[in-house]
Amino acid sequence: MTTNARIKKLIDDNEVLLFMKGNPTFPQCGFSSVACQALGALDTSFETVDVLQDPEIREGIKAYSSWPTIPQLYIRGEFIGGADIIRELYESGELAKTISKE
Repeated sequence: MTTNARIKKLIDDNEVLLFMKGNPTFPQCGFSSVACQALGALDTSFETVDVLQDPEIREGIKAYSSWPTIPQLYIRGEFIGGADIIRELYESGELAKTISKE
């Protein structure tokens, strides 16, 4: 399976998916920590992919989304953005609305 196919399957299989460095319990960068805090504050269920454990995914996700940094958040298959966008959407209330839409 190609890296793009693996990434697409991960995104398709998870309603809320965060590609991050580390994991929610032990984020490996401040930006990943911010993203986890925002999602956690909304009391939403989300899955994560630790890009530090898979160099192909780490580089592949940047090309897949045309976004140069990690973390990256996907909700129902749609790319939302990185840490700054996640924080802005959380503070404005839009992240909660986006997650709760069916």
